[in-house]
Amino acid sequence: MSALWFNWAEQVTVVVLAAALDRIVGDPWGWPHPVQAIGQAITWGSQSIFRLKLPPGGERSLGVMLGLSVILGSGVVGWSIVRLSGMVHPVVGMGCEVVLLASCFAGRSLRRAAEDVLAPLESGDISLARERLSLYVGRDTADLDEPEILRAVLETVSENATDGVMAPLFYALVGALLPLGSVSVALAYKGASTLDSMVGYREAPYTHLGWFSARFEDALTWLPCRLTVFTIALLSGRPRQVWALCRRDAPADPSPNAGWSECAYAAALGVQLGGRNVYRGQVKEKPLLGDTVVPITGDRILSALALTRYAFLLWTGLGVSVVAGLGGLSQG
Repeated sequence: MSALWFNWAEQVTVVVLAAALDRIVGDPWGWPHPVQAIGQAITWGSQSIFRLKLPPGGERSLGVMLGLSVILGSGVVGWSIVRLSGMVHPVVGMGCEVVLLASCFAGRSLRRAAEDVLAPLESGDISLARERLSLYVGRDTADLDEPEILRAVLETVSENATDGVMAPLFYALVGALLPLGSVSVALAYKGASTLDSMVGYREAPYTHLGWFSARFEDALTWLPCRLTVFTIALLSGRPRQVWALCRRDAPADPSPNAGWSECAYAAALGVQLGGRNVYRGQVKEKPLLGDTVVPITGDRILSALALTRYAFLLWTGLGVSVVAGLGGLSQG
C-alpha cells in the first residue's frame, strides 16, 4: 500500500469520525474552541492597526496582511498540532485531527441555537426568545414580534448552513486529497470565515481594514455555496423551481453567497425571507427571497435543519467515495 493511499485512507476516517462527533457532541459550552483563538488574533491585529491611524490605503494594505496571516496561520497551527500529537502516538494524532475537524463543523451548534430560541416561543415567552435571539444575530431584537423572530432564526439557519456547515466540509474533503490534510485546509477556511464575520463590513471602521477579508471569503465560499444550493434543490424534490427562484431573487442580495443560500432554503420550504431589519437603530431593507406559500413556523425551521443534515450526510458519503476511489486509482 502506497504512503499516499495510506494518507488518504486516514483522512477519510478522520472526516467520517469528525462528522459523527459533531453530530453527537457538537461544541460543548465552556470548552476551548479554535474559533475563539482565531477571533482573539483578529481582535488584537485589527486593534493594533486602528491605533496606527493610517490613511485608507495603508489600512487596506495592513488589512490584507492581517487576512493572509490569520488564514495561513490557522492552517499552519492546525497542521502543527496534528503533526506534534502524531509524534506522541498515531492514535493521539488521529484523535486531535478528529476533534479539530469536528470543531470546524457547526451542524449541531446551529441546531442548538435554533432550538434555544424556539423553546421559549413555544411556551409563549417572547421576551426570553428575543433575549436569546440577540446572542446569535446582529439585528436589533428588542421589538421583534413572533413572526419576525422566526424569520430571523430561519435566515440565520439558512445562511450559516453554507459557511458554517457545508463549506467547511467541502474544504475538509478537498484537504483529504492534499498532503496538507483536512484539518489544515478546513481551519484555514474557518480563519477566512471568522475574519469576514468580525471585520468584513462596508461600514466604518472596517471599510478599508476588512475589504480583503470580505472579498476573499466571498471567493472561497462561492463554489461550496452553489453546490449547497444545488443539493438543497435536489433534496427539496423540486429542483427546477428552487433553482428558478434562486436565479430570480438571489442576485438582488448584496452578498454573492448569503442571498443564494437563504433563497435556496426559502424556495425549498415555500416561505419568504428578507425584508426590514434594524441594526443598531438603522433600518435596512433586504431583498425578498422566495414566495410566501406558507408562513414561517418552528416546523419550517426544523425542516431547514433537516435539509442541512441530509445535505451534510450526502456530501460526506459522496466525498468519502471520491477520495477512496482516487486512492484506489493511485494503487493501480
